[in-house]
Amino acid sequence: MSEQNHPVVIPPVLPPLPHVERWKRDLPAVAAITWLRSGWRDFWINPAASLAYGVLVFLVSLVIIGGLFRFGLDYILFPALAGFMVVGPIGAIGLYEKSRRIAMGEPVSLSQMILVQARSGAQILFTGVLLCLLILLWMRAAVIIYALFFGLRPFPGLSHISSMLFMTSTGWAMLIVGSLVGALFAALSFAISVYSIPMLLEERVDALTAMGTSVAVAGQNLRPVLAWGAIVLVLFLLSLGTGLLGLIVAFPVLGHGTWHAYRALRPATAT
Repeated sequence: MSEQNHPVVIPPVLPPLPHVERWKRDLPAVAAITWLRSGWRDFWINPAASLAYGVLVFLVSLVIIGGLFRFGLDYILFPALAGFMVVGPIGAIGLYEKSRRIAMGEPVSLSQMILVQARSGAQILFTGVLLCLLILLWMRAAVIIYALFFGLRPFPGLSHISSMLFMTSTGWAMLIVGSLVGALFAALSFAISVYSIPMLLEERVDALTAMGTSVAVAGQNLRPVLAWGAIVLVLFLLSLGTGLLGLIVAFPVLGHGTWHAYRALRPATAT
């Protein structure tokens, strides 16, 4: 009985994500400073709208923090504050819209910044839901990390947590592990959102393609993206030092700057 030859099936090569091959690569780290300056410039074009947006973000932050204390959830305060950087890009969509309108020479108002009509439609909501799920996952991970190091001991409250964390070896170990895990969550969320949210605002593209493109482009421009992430982190920490009052200015400037980061890398022929 003769053997039957079977043809070798070669799996198809997956096509590259749209636009990725045409996005700019290997920009210098100092490009992040240019984005910050551009964000500062946009802030001072119709500054009342940006300031009002920043005040709104500040008030929403206070309501969330107050709700945590009101319902006895103060033990997740620190993970919640860290999670702010996860959902920050989706909350800045109105600032992206203002910078987009400025570049197009269109009028801009606070109502247009709040009632944004993204070209991707509901796809941007899907990305927002994913980012919120990442926050919930990070908060659960933070609770598990606390339990692993301190057992089932009740949260001692903010007045005693500092001595527990900084005056004991267990506390330092938990801080190190928690910071590393938090950094992984922050890096993942930053990579999938830093360019995907502006892209979903401006282009007709699905959420998964936008997030995949964002990760790929961030990897191709690691130096300026890391520098921009460091700027975001430093300004956020400074805002925490002012009791979040600094967010009124820092958040709009960073939002406008993120739009310019997107535009600096986006190919001119993308639609």
